[in-house]
Amino acid sequence: MSSKKSPVAPVATPPQAGAASRLPPLSASRSGSADGAVATRQAREHKDALVRGVASIAEMRAAIRRVARDLPAITAVPRVAKLDVAGFRKRAGDGLPFIVTGVVKRWPISALDMETLRNQHGHLPVRARVGDYINTAFAPDRAMLDMTMLAYLDLVVAGTPALPPYLGNLELRALNRLCFWPAYFDKMGPPRFWLGPAGTVTPLHCDYDDNLFAQIWGTKRIFLSPPHHDEFLYPREANAVLFGSPFNPEAPDFQAFPLARQATMIECIVEPGELLYVPAGWYHQVRALTFSLSSNRWARAQPLALNGGLTIGQAACDATVPSFS
Repeated sequence: MSSKKSPVAPVATPPQAGAASRLPPLSASRSGSADGAVATRQAREHKDALVRGVASIAEMRAAIRRVARDLPAITAVPRVAKLDVAGFRKRAGDGLPFIVTGVVKRWPISALDMETLRNQHGHLPVRARVGDYINTAFAPDRAMLDMTMLAYLDLVVAGTPALPPYLGNLELRALNRLCFWPAYFDKMGPPRFWLGPAGTVTPLHCDYDDNLFAQIWGTKRIFLSPPHHDEFLYPREANAVLFGSPFNPEAPDFQAFPLARQATMIECIVEPGELLYVPAGWYHQVRALTFSLSSNRWARAQPLALNGGLTIGQAACDATVPSFS
């Protein structure tokens, strides 16, 4: 569940992608002066802060990390039965991840099978992550290919000796009507869909927004680490609300990343029909263990763990995230 706003470089559109022309154009590499880039970044962060109702994104990040230092240590992600809005918000206010059962399995999309996806939605334009999209996950030159859903499914069936192509972080509006998201947040971003075979991966990163992650088909393994452990994870900024980490908890390299020994990693298996709540600032890495379809939505408000207590200047002493580029 990653890279909400990370830019991508333009690539050639393959011949089979004619129906994909309705996708927004791939972002061009930014050019211009350093002053212009700074101004663009500042304008974007100001807009992000307004959307979330906070004084500044840097302040919000710092407050999330500060509050996380008082969280109790956990070794597993608990499962709870279906929650109403009040029950969800009360629990989410604790700042810890949890899984809600009995919600996603009732959505019409849970009954969607592969044949129906091919026959009824094969014309949909999609954008596939190809090549080494793990090590380039937050880079401006990540390789992407536009095609139809049917072409993507055929590509997956054909197989590849390398990392399998991945449909990640896509808006597929034709599928939205099949998902009945609970109104846990007053304001959320549009649903994003993630489709791919076993072996597709979203590398370790954190989003500074509360996140609802619905596992529709298949099974995924997710590693989670609390926000204040970013000091052990060599964070690299993609944008103000998205930070990546080069550390891989599935194959830890403590010689290259010795501080990562101190980072807590909680392994979680998300099964079909389950809804995972990932609080803002929690690092997570996601791997499909089987062919999987997932969807997520990010809240567009002050994170629930802050309990509405973020004030101007409150986190000024902790406003800078350490960077190990």
